[in-house]
Amino acid sequence: MITAGIDVGSLTGKAVILKDNEIMAWSLVPTGPDSSETAKEAMNIALQKAQLSIDDIEYIVSTGYGRIVVPFAQKNITEISCHAKGAHWFFPNVSLILDMGGQDCKGISCNDTGKVTNFAMNDKCAAGAGRSMEIMSELLETSLDELGDNSLDIKDKLAPLSSTCVVFARSEVLSYLHDGVHKNDIMAGACAALAHRVYPLLKRVGIKKEFVISGGIAKNIGVVKRVEEKVGLKANICFEPQIVGALGASIFAKERLAKQKKKKKRKAGD
Repeated sequence: MITAGIDVGSLTGKAVILKDNEIMAWSLVPTGPDSSETAKEAMNIALQKAQLSIDDIEYIVSTGYGRIVVPFAQKNITEISCHAKGAHWFFPNVSLILDMGGQDCKGISCNDTGKVTNFAMNDKCAAGAGRSMEIMSELLETSLDELGDNSLDIKDKLAPLSSTCVVFARSEVLSYLHDGVHKNDIMAGACAALAHRVYPLLKRVGIKKEFVISGGIAKNIGVVKRVEEKVGLKANICFEPQIVGALGASIFAKERLAKQKKKKKRKAGD
C-alpha cells in the first residue's frame, strides 16, 4: 500500500509518502498565501523524490490548519491526532508529546497505540510558539539555526523577556540592545521565555516518562534544553521533527485504506 500525508501548517507545508510502514519520501516547503498551492508543492516534491505520480498514491489524509483546503485529500484529521500517531511511529513508547509549531503549541498525552488521551493548547499569542523565535531572529540579526546554540553561551547573565506577549518582548529586546546587553544573553532570555510558556501545557496533561518534542522548535537546542530542565526528562526528537504530523496523517491514510480493502474483500466474498 502506498499512502501519503499532507500537513499544511502556518509556516511550513509537509508531505510524507508511506509504502506499507516505511517512509519512501518527504518534503518541507514554506507555507505560501494559498494553502492549497502549498499542499500541491509539498506533494509534488515528495512524489519526485519517490519517483511516483499522484495516481500511484492510494489514499491521502491532510492535517494542519490548512487541512480543509487540500484538494486531493480523501480525508482530513486534526494535527493533534496526527502528531500523536507520527510520534508513536518514531518512538513506540511515547506517552507525552510537546508539539511546538509556528503559531501554537500543544501538550499531548497518548496511550501505547498512539491514540490521544488528553491534550492542552496555548492561546493564539505568538509568544508561546515558533513565531516568537522568528521575531527574535529578525531583531537580533541572527539566523534561527544559530539562535538556539548562542542562547546557551551566556556572556554575562540571562536577560529576562516577557513570556506572555511577544509585543512586550520585542520592546524589551530593543531596550536591551540600546543598553548594550550582549545578544547571546537576550537570546537566552527569549528561549527561556518560550520554555516557561509551554511548560504549563505539559503539566496540564501530566508529565510522563517517554517524552517527545515535535515541530520546528524541536530544532532549537536552546529551547529544548530549557524545556528538558523544567520537566526533568530527556526529549526524544526524530531526524526531522517537522514531518511528524504529516507522517501521522500518512499512517491514518494507510489504516483507512486497509479498512476499505478489507470491506471490499468481505463484500466480494458474500
